[in-house]
Parts: sequence; C-alpha cells; structure tokens
Amino acid sequence: MNYRFQNLLGAPYRGGNVVVSQNNRLISPVGNRISVTDLIKSETLTLPCQSSANIARIAVSPDGNFILAVDDNSRAQFINLNRRIVLHRITFKGKVSAIQFSPNSQFIAVAIGKLIEIWRSPGFRKEFFPFERFRTFADCNDRVTCLNWSPDSQYLLAGSRDLVVRLFCLKKLFGSDKKSDKPFLFLGHRDIIVGVFFGVDKATGKVSRVYSISRDGGLFKWGCLELDGGGALGESDEKMADPPSPGTPEKMEEGGNEVVVSEGVKKRKEFDGKERNIEEGDDEILLHQCKWVLLKKDFFMQAPAKVTACDYHRGLDLVVVGFSSGAFALYQMPDFICIHLLSISREKITTAIFNDLGNWLTFGCSRLGQLLVWEWKSESYILKQQGHYFDVNCLAYSPDSQLLATGADDNKIKVWNVASGFCFVTFPEHTNAVTALHFMANNHSLLSASLDGTVRAWDLFRYRNFRTFTTPSSKQFVSLTADQSGEVICAGTLDSFEIFVWSMKTGRLLDVLSGHEGPVHGLMFSPTTAILASSSWDKTVRLWDVFEGKGSVETFQHVHDVLTVVYRPDGKQLASSTLDGLISFWDPLDGVLMYTIEGRRDIAGGRLMTDRRSAANSTSGKYFTTLCYSADGSYILAGGNSKYICMYDIAEQVLLRRFQITHNLSLDGVLDMLNSKNMTEAGPMDLIDDNNSDTEEGTGKQTRGKLGLDLPGAMANKGRPIIRTKCLRIAPTGRSFSAATTEGVLVYSVDESIVFDPTDLDIDVTPEAVDAALNLDQPIRALILSLRLNEDSLIKKCILSVNPADIAAVVSAIPFRYLQRLIEALTVLLEGCPFLEFILRWCQ
Repeated sequence: MNYRFQNLLGAPYRGGNVVVSQNNRLISPVGNRISVTDLIKSETLTLPCQSSANIARIAVSPDGNFILAVDDNSRAQFINLNRRIVLHRITFKGKVSAIQFSPNSQFIAVAIGKLIEIWRSPGFRKEFFPFERFRTFADCNDRVTCLNWSPDSQYLLAGSRDLVVRLFCLKKLFGSDKKSDKPFLFLGHRDIIVGVFFGVDKATGKVSRVYSISRDGGLFKWGCLELDGGGALGESDEKMADPPSPGTPEKMEEGGNEVVVSEGVKKRKEFDGKERNIEEGDDEILLHQCKWVLLKKDFFMQAPAKVTACDYHRGLDLVVVGFSSGAFALYQMPDFICIHLLSISREKITTAIFNDLGNWLTFGCSRLGQLLVWEWKSESYILKQQGHYFDVNCLAYSPDSQLLATGADDNKIKVWNVASGFCFVTFPEHTNAVTALHFMANNHSLLSASLDGTVRAWDLFRYRNFRTFTTPSSKQFVSLTADQSGEVICAGTLDSFEIFVWSMKTGRLLDVLSGHEGPVHGLMFSPTTAILASSSWDKTVRLWDVFEGKGSVETFQHVHDVLTVVYRPDGKQLASSTLDGLISFWDPLDGVLMYTIEGRRDIAGGRLMTDRRSAANSTSGKYFTTLCYSADGSYILAGGNSKYICMYDIAEQVLLRRFQITHNLSLDGVLDMLNSKNMTEAGPMDLIDDNNSDTEEGTGKQTRGKLGLDLPGAMANKGRPIIRTKCLRIAPTGRSFSAATTEGVLVYSVDESIVFDPTDLDIDVTPEAVDAALNLDQPIRALILSLRLNEDSLIKKCILSVNPADIAAVVSAIPFRYLQRLIEALTVLLEGCPFLEFILRWCQ
C-alpha cells in the first residue's frame, strides 16, 4: 500500500530558468516540482518536495549539493539535492526575478523588484532561522532582470529594466565617504538588459572585461584602464579610452571623443590605500571605483526578433543567445565571430545555458514544452525531449510494465520508458484528440482511438502505423479494447452510441453492436472469457458475446449515468462508476450486485475560483471518471475531477488511502477555502485581467497551453488550469501506478531506495560507526550496522570492502531478517558494478 511519488512524465519543461550542475545534471522546474536529468545515464527523476505554486526561479550551489527554488508566491525552499529533502524555507518580500549563488558558496544574491539582497547561504544544520541578510543594494530605478558574480565573489553585476548595468562591491568600505560605496554605472543600452557577465583575463585569472546584452540584440564590451596597466585593452581600444593618470586625485572626464559618458563616477579616487580599510591587501584595485569605458558595440542583427535568453562561458569566452523567433546563435568573443546560427523551434527560446565544460548547450522553449541539450562541436543532440502541449487524456502500460503510452488533446501519442522517464517515440498521425489507448498482449504493438474517426495500430519495433480501422461514415471514438488473443478490436463512439468490431488480421469491419442510447465511454473484454462489457450514459452496463454474435447478453441497470467500467483481473467481478459518486461491484456470471461504495465525500474537495458555493456544498465533480483494479483484485483506485485519488479495499468497502495529486496553488481547485479578501464586487481578483504585457511568458513565469477549454479564444479562469485526474492505470506487476493529471503523468511506486527507513535504530548505529568498524577490519559488524541503517550507499561500500576469501563467513553471520535487504543491494550492484565476478561470489 505504501506507494510514494516517484516521477513526473509528460512535461519536461514549462518555463522558468534551467541550471546545469556538476557538468551533466540538468535541473529544470516542472510546475511546482523540480526535475533532475542525468545527461550521461539518460534518466530523469522528479524530486518529491513540492512548492506552494509554480516555480519561477532556481539556483544551484557551485558544489551541486543544494538547490534554492523560488515560486510565484516568493516562497523559497532550500533543498538538499542528494537526499531529496527540504532543509529550510523562507518567504521573500516581493517577486523574485533573478537568483544566484556566489562562486565560493557563501552568499546568495536575490533580485526582488528594484532591490538586490545578499543573503548568507545556510548549511546542513537545522537552525531556527538559517538565512541571514548580509547587505541590501537599493540603487536600481526599475526591476532587476539579471545578476552575475565575479569569480572571487567580491563584486556583483546587475542589469535592470532602467537600461543600466551596475557594478556593486560586496564589502562595505570603512572610513570613506558615501560616494565610494556607490556602484559604477554602465550606460548606453537602448533596451532592457537581458544578461551581464564578467570576463576574465586567462593569464592572471582576474576580471578584465564586462559584457552586457540588451533585448534589442546589442552586445556591449567594456574594459578598464587600471586593470593590468591597460593590458586588458587592445591598441585600438587604448586610443579610444582616456590615457591613464596614476597620481591625479581628481580628474574630470573629457566626454568629447568618448563613445559613452560614464555618469556614475565623476571623480576618481587615488589608489594608494589611504582612504580605505578593506581586508584585502592595499595594492588591490577596487573594480567599482575604476573607470570603465565602452570598447566595442556589436549587434546580432536578428530584428524584429528580440533576445530572450543568453549565457556566457568564462573559460571558452563564448556567448550563446536565444531569440524570440526560435533561433539561437553562438559567438566567439572578444572578436564577435559567429560559430553557429540555427533555428530549433517556432516559438521563443526561454532559457539558454552552457554546462561547466562549455561543450553542451541547453535550450528550453516553454510554449512547446521542449528541452534540448546540443553539443555544438559535433552538432549532435545529447537530449531532446518535448512534453504534450495539452492535457494527457489516456494511459496504457505495456504487459511487462516497462513502457507507458500517453495520448493527449494535441493529437499525439508518446511512448515513455518508465525506468528512465524518457520519451523515445512520438506518433503524430492522428488529426484530432487521442481518447483511448490499449497495449496488445504481444508487448510490441499499441492501439489508439481518436475523435478523428480512426483506430490505429502501431508497431513498436519499426515505429510505424501498420493498420488503420475506419467506419463507413465518420464517427468519434472515445473507448477502445481488444480481446486476449489480439484478433478482435472494439471501439465505442460518442455520437452514434454504437460499438464497432474489427478483425486485426484483415482490418475489415466485422460487426456493429447497437443498443446503447448514450455515448459509450467504457469498454473492456473479460480477461478470461470472450465477453465484452460496455458502459454508457444511458444508465446501463451491457455484456456482449462478440464471437457468438448474439448481441447483448445481459444488462445491468443503474440509477444514474454510468461513466466507466472495468473487469477484475480474474474476470469474476465488474466495477462501474456512476454520476452520483457510487462505485458498484457486479458479479458478471450471476448478474447480481455484490457491493457498493459511496465515494462522494472521499473525492469531494477543492473550490474553483468561479464557484458560488463552498467546496462542502458544491455537487460538481463529486464522482469518479476513471477506475483501476490492483493486480490481485483486492483493492481499487478511483479518480475524477478533483485533487484526490482514492484507494478502496473492496471486501471491506473502506477507504485505505487518499493521494492528493498536488499542492500547487497556481492550479484551480486545490484550495478548499478561498480567501474572502481576494473577492471584489467585480468578481475574484485573480480573474481580473491586469496582466502587464511586458511580463515575458516563459522567462518570467511558467506557461500552459489551452487546457480543456472548448471554445477557441475562450479563456475560462484566465487560463488557470483546473486540477483533475483523467486516467488511472496500475502496472501489470502491481509495483507502481500512473495517473494522467493536469500536472502531467504522475508515477507512484513502491520501489524506492533513497527513503531513509532504518530497521533497528539506536544511538550507536551511525555512519561513523560503520566507517570505524571498516577501519578496524570488522567487515561483519560494519555490514550489519549498514543494514540496520538501511542506507544504500553504505551497504554497497561494506559489500565491496569484504575480502573475497571471507565472503562465505560474512554471509553466514548475517541475521535472517536482513537477508532480503542484502539481496536487493546485490541485485543493484549486479546491474551496474564493474566487479562482476566478486558480486557473483556473493550471490553464490
């Protein structure tokens, strides 16, 4: 029963910024969760911690251990990435537009509106309030858009919407006047600043240049005379800049032949260390008191497209920019040589970053849900994933539980590898929404039904559509099933209320079963006999003998419209869900009602923003639209138009567990009680359209496409998606189940090695005790301690540290109750450990 959230499929990226840590871990926000993709092993997992709303900004610490994730409500979570737990929480005072760890991991710079706050980075310890604000810079005149730390973590560059780039010094200067603490201003841009970066001199490793990129496609290069005695500037640049004058205390600028007048600093201080008392040596030049000059202006020449994302790699001196037209460009600096200019999308690129080595580029396109990792030297894709554009309607597990197929309103079918979380094939042939999927028993063919009037069969070896089943006049199919042998295909319709039967071998229409008086939304063959069960909105469930051609064999009458029907895996029970929130269990052999479960109270919950009634009194959505039996048939999962998935014990008719799909307040129907202060006489405040057109969708916030809205152009709820479960499926192995929800496809599993679940824990059982036992050459004691801790990495470490000659003695000393855990660890090692013969000796 102890299913835990394991992964989120179907939505690799929806907006916000993406970061790469440790060169091959790609971390991206998905709704209110965080997804981590290992680019070398090609597997993705979603962290179990949730934010209260869609995540807007994430930052990762330089060592790759911590993530700071800030959501749309300015609530931040400080997450330990390896343990996958939230260490600390903090709420910022305003909307966060940029966030970055300093290179030495001591500070976090947070841009909140016009302010830049510097916080001390918290550590592993649990403290009452671990975040400590170190400094606040309030010099910007408009919202800050981008931040960049210098390599020594002493200086910070900030670009803002007031078209100015500012250079701040982190340390306060003692004994000096106020002016020496002022930031230096880089002026001259004509549009909002998108990115600012420090350039480093490769010989000395010190800051020598500053690059700033604006939205209109301008890249400005700035240099400073005092650094390296002018060595950072080329000869032609030296002519443009003012000559150095080391001993002059005051020097007015001659603005005659200069490209830009630096208004930020009218006076230069003398650099002999008399007026300042900073911890570094007195010979150091303060960057924000130097005189920076504009060396070069370059333009990307992609008008009318705007720059929407950019990144700079210090080691390789490369700049990558993404445009609103879906193109990206890679430039070698400082000479501004274009290496690549390619188009990868029709929509705007919302994030573009380098990895640590600079050989891989990561691009995200929020509107299409695309995430690409591209190696620019070999011009090949490392990763190419795209989610469904609209809601997922239906799911199907393959018979071996390795594959999961999803069909959605965007007319596409995607097949996912459950273990790695990657989509490996997309079938785009349908011309309307895909409504039902069914895997054949042979594991390599898949059936799909769609509203375009076709049922298609797909070959998963050759990735092609090898059969298309149609009807004499076009019908809209909403349900689909096949018999155990795979010879007969049946599909139910929305508009003519009939069931069509085809032969798989010939593709010919064999029969049309009529008798229902409403849309046939549920179809399933009995697992043991050749009986077909169908449910319809005409308040009946009918059983049909397809092979005898007798028509309807039996009819089960209900009080309300029947929404779905499923067979128990042994074929001896039938469950149906009706519009009044009841689940009825029938004996299909004797035709009698066995049990009923009243589920209205269990699934009720969540008040929409437009609801006039409270969640307790509202009748809408209090019914189950999808049912699924467990592998042994002892319990049943049920979901519908609410935030809950219910698990019932059938024999006792009791609710075992209730899974809440999400806590994401950006979705509608998550809160039970709405805040009355958000209600105005014109309606709910969230529905009043006061959107600032300058808010870049995808870069500033996560986007969702059309979600179950029927009229073109109609934006119910201002486009706020409503939380619901459209389809539930349990894997044939029974180890996991999947739910197609508004958030994506949620996979819950009982297989989880990362969970800390010790067996016999007392004060002496610690990781330190395990290491001490290993150092004292006590392999049996160390292994038993690690098994009691149930810590995966420690168990493997102890197994590998045993001498091959002692293996038999160690195994015989392990208590019986720890053997299963030991065998689980050995199976994992067998798959991925290089010491195969050593592990096989253990198994022997």
